[in-house]
Amino acid sequence: MQVEADVVVSAIMTKWSAGFARLDAGALASLYSRSAFFFGSNPTLYRGRDGVAAYFNGLPRWRSPSVRFSEVAAAQVAPDVINMAAIASFDLGEEAAPLSVKLTWVILREDGEWKIASHHVSSRAALI
Repeated sequence: MQVEADVVVSAIMTKWSAGFARLDAGALASLYSRSAFFFGSNPTLYRGRDGVAAYFNGLPRWRSPSVRFSEVAAAQVAPDVINMAAIASFDLGEEAAPLSVKLTWVILREDGEWKIASHHVSSRAALI
């Protein structure tokens, strides 16, 4: 099961990276469950694919954004559920400072496809 989890997570990260590089809200939203919870880089909880699209449509239009995932950990916790944790490092070009955050996803099989059901970003800096 671990091999499947690694393959699923890698495939989603590849699609996510490509969608982010184009700031393609529709492509990114399609990676999420229809009942997804999404906590991104602001305090708002976005819900479902429409909420995910709204989040990405609300981002600044950087010229050449990119993301790199590192320290990726994946675990299949049930036949249709995978947990993922990683560091996501964003390069937003000259228009904004680089950003590196902790990222977790809960990925589940929905209608035969793997979708992100929960997306949570948090600061890498210690809070306590």
